[in-house]
Amino acid sequence: QVRLVESGGGLVQVGGSLRLSCAASGRSFSSYAMGWFRQAPGKEREFVAAIGRTGHSTYSADSVKGRFTISRDNAKNTVYLQMNNLKPEDTAVYYCAASDRLGVQTSLSSYDYWGQGTQVTVSS
Repeated sequence: QVRLVESGGGLVQVGGSLRLSCAASGRSFSSYAMGWFRQAPGKEREFVAAIGRTGHSTYSADSVKGRFTISRDNAKNTVYLQMNNLKPEDTAVYYCAASDRLGVQTSLSSYDYWGQGTQVTVSS
């Protein structure tokens, strides 16, 4: 089992940047594929970006491609989401998640463990 704790959220103006971090504890971090999801008020949780166990494979949602970058540091048991050129529609609670499955995972149902979330608010 793994415990996930997100940090780095906050209030930022349109066009600004934030870097989210997700620290993992418990079972070996490098044995999990990792992902970031977000949920805006009144909307379903949606996929943002995912990364494989070694960090060599990544995938991002079309809505964030070219603006958000997912990465991981297995030595630090941490996954990151660098968010640039933020837009008001990026406002949401952002969650990191861990999956026991091989490869990059984009489906919510593929993830076994979730963090508590961190709020990102983009003001216009």
